[in-house]
Amino acid sequence: MATDSHLRFALAVHSALGAGGGNTCFSPYSVASALTLAARAARGTTQEELVALLGDPDRQTALLREAAQLVEDGAELAVANTLWADDRLPLEDSFKAELAEWPGAAVASAPFEEDPEAARALINDDVGRTTRGLIPQLLPPGSIAADVAAVLVNALYLKAAWKLPFREANTSDAPFHAPSGTRDVPTMWLSENVGHAHAAGWQAVQLTAVGGLQAVVLLPDGDLADAEPGLDQETLTGLLGEIRFKPVELALPKISLDVSSPLTGVLRGLGVRTLFTGKADLSGLSPDPRLFVSEVLHQAVLRVDEQGFEGAAATALVMRLTSMMIADPVAVTVDRPFLLLVRHAATGALYFLARVVEP
Repeated sequence: MATDSHLRFALAVHSALGAGGGNTCFSPYSVASALTLAARAARGTTQEELVALLGDPDRQTALLREAAQLVEDGAELAVANTLWADDRLPLEDSFKAELAEWPGAAVASAPFEEDPEAARALINDDVGRTTRGLIPQLLPPGSIAADVAAVLVNALYLKAAWKLPFREANTSDAPFHAPSGTRDVPTMWLSENVGHAHAAGWQAVQLTAVGGLQAVVLLPDGDLADAEPGLDQETLTGLLGEIRFKPVELALPKISLDVSSPLTGVLRGLGVRTLFTGKADLSGLSPDPRLFVSEVLHQAVLRVDEQGFEGAAATALVMRLTSMMIADPVAVTVDRPFLLLVRHAATGALYFLARVVEP
């Protein structure tokens, strides 16, 4: 099932992002949208690695398109899928036709070679509009250079009210036991019939929102660090399937997260490697054989309060053109004394010059 593949993908990325502990937040929908479009443009090994992570592209495409449609009114959802391309990059008509079938689709021109900063501002402004200002700068300074040929962007904004809102008068500070120690945090209180399940060492509380949306709180019986590695797709699917409506007294901290997640290393670790090399095959997008993805940037904002939730996310696949022929990597083993320079890239000024004899 497409949903199973989507959950496996989401949990795999979540696990990789959270390996160091601490807060994480990302949008599986946004990342999957950008990567599924890349999979539809990819060929050969490049495509096979993406499909191994995402699942069948046709099924994922159907799921992602369907999820862009709310089943009832009352919530706000905005989705954009934009290919920003330099005029020097020829584009395949078949990919433009494929993209046109996606929600909020657009192909736009950006002056990457002529004015990289103007191109960066153009993309950031567009993402800012889609995300209602929650993500004003997806592409940080220095992320766009003259060798960028295209950027594939998914942006998402979602806002919905609870069908059973928390009373603001009931919100008060309550202890929260974090790994760093116990501290008081603003906590919301609700006593209503809501969805609940308790299975496999987890409790799930499902809160319903307008628009056919819901939020599910997953609380382990013990420490999250101990329980999280066992939360695979099968366990999560089983837990969600056990949810039944019953009286629940819920104490839930208010949430405000804003997390940037460079995903290039994460995706490499999950088996998507060829996409980031000179051997990438994105011939479904462009006949230029030099095109490859240099990095994947992601940012997610999520706020949960008494009235409902608001979230925004954006994912950018930055594509460059290789400037050299594909060759086997050169092996460099630094196992004897060497010199080290630390320099200013634009001017060549040396901040440090070191000789390392005994590291």
